[in-house]
Amino acid sequence: MKNKFKILAVIPARAGSKGIPNKNIRIIGGHPLVYYSIKNALLSELITDVIVSTDSPEVKIISEQMGAKVKWRDSSLCGDEVTLDAVIADAVIAEEQWDYIVTMQPTSPTLRVSTLDAAIKYTMDNKLDTVISVINAPRLSWGEKDGKKFPNYTERLNRQYLPPCYMETGAFVVSRRDVVTAKTRIGKKVDVFEVPEDESQDVDTFEDLRSVAAILEHQKVAIYVNGNNKRGIGHIYRALELADEFFVKPDIYYDINQTDPKIFGKTTHRLIPVNGIAELFERCKEENYTIFINDILTTTLDYMIGLRTVLPNAKIINFEDDGEGIIKADLVFNALLQKEDFPQVYSGEKYYISGKIFMFYEPIKIKEKVQRVFISFGGADPQNYSDRLLEMVIKPEYKSYYFVIVLGRAKHNVEALMEYNKYDNIEVLYDVSNMPQLMSSCDIGITSRGRTGYELAMLGIPSISIAQNQREEKHGFVSNENGFTYIGLNPADEIIESNLKMYISLSKESRERFHDMLLSHDLRGGRKRVMGLINGL
Repeated sequence: MKNKFKILAVIPARAGSKGIPNKNIRIIGGHPLVYYSIKNALLSELITDVIVSTDSPEVKIISEQMGAKVKWRDSSLCGDEVTLDAVIADAVIAEEQWDYIVTMQPTSPTLRVSTLDAAIKYTMDNKLDTVISVINAPRLSWGEKDGKKFPNYTERLNRQYLPPCYMETGAFVVSRRDVVTAKTRIGKKVDVFEVPEDESQDVDTFEDLRSVAAILEHQKVAIYVNGNNKRGIGHIYRALELADEFFVKPDIYYDINQTDPKIFGKTTHRLIPVNGIAELFERCKEENYTIFINDILTTTLDYMIGLRTVLPNAKIINFEDDGEGIIKADLVFNALLQKEDFPQVYSGEKYYISGKIFMFYEPIKIKEKVQRVFISFGGADPQNYSDRLLEMVIKPEYKSYYFVIVLGRAKHNVEALMEYNKYDNIEVLYDVSNMPQLMSSCDIGITSRGRTGYELAMLGIPSISIAQNQREEKHGFVSNENGFTYIGLNPADEIIESNLKMYISLSKESRERFHDMLLSHDLRGGRKRVMGLINGL
């Protein structure tokens, strides 16, 4: 199908969905929700350009990885009161001469590209100003006037005999370029284009999510999680990733004595503070949770018996738990540990849950020489390894290398460490949202034995690892036999620096060998395996 027109697809996908947190990046059918509209726009035979308007770093990464352009949306265009007209007009570059603008909502994942192209062609063939996607859904409906309700029909008929009733689906609006302004996308010559019923799904609620994903049973989910400078905040990251896997909005509990709510970052998930276990149990008595997840490290038998007492019908799942409480859990996932004491315990890297965005990044290509070094010690870094490395790499002998140092949300003395940005070859960053992008730009890494080590392994980045505490010493995956160079708990500066010097001078062949060892493990499939076991309970 030849197209003589320039047609721009604009996909508005902001970050601040309150009803469904992280809606546009939710994994549905193996892909983020926004993926489907981008895919349709890119596969269209008529659309010539694709722009995603967003304020979400995650959506930006997904869009760019798929090959779409991104218009970073100003905060003034992100409020609930802002009309879509203004957002679309903002994304339309004034210097570009497009003939048509197609608004495509990311909330219509079932729309087919053939339907989209047919609607665009219909618009052009009939020289229309605007065409809106609809579904024919005749209903016996009622209106209201002067406080009184009245039927919108004169005769009650079965549905098949009712006149057409076209309801907008939100999937697309096709508009001539000259009718698109900050106040409207609707011209004078307007028509509708009927889409098939199975393509009409508009994801606005969790019910819509369940429909799209063919989820038949309603779940009520709670997560209890704590994180801080001493225990790290990998638990927090994992809890938020898990929360996105359910087609309901979980209650996420945390202990105010152990966890600063700021550690959760910007999230619209429901966070519930509790003052100790007693209050947690009291709150749970009032709920009928079907699934309760603990991500609090070691559990005691008393705690688990108490939880079972207040939630007798719930399935209880624990993460990174090597305590005696595991005997009372339905499932235990210990991705960082290797020991399986009971049949309900699943250990090892196969059950690691990666961040969604890492799924969109391919492993790095090994270069001839090391130029860039990635350094991060998780969310907390209680041993202050970041501080020690920074003091090392300011030496003149490292001026030809570039160092990227990422500090987490629970790191102390951040402002002091930011001062190292005065060096041309050092970049110190805090609480970043583009971690896989930063990692992928580097040739080697230095990290602790937690979540970050797994992320570096997913990208095949040869890395030095250092334990933060005695518990991390037990973490089996980030080890020499899997492609890391592990140098123990709190090694001397001389040992750290000698390994750094060794790594920056490694041959391409040596780094390729480490690269292959790291990639020999299926770390990308952990999310699917974990949720399969949970949903199978």
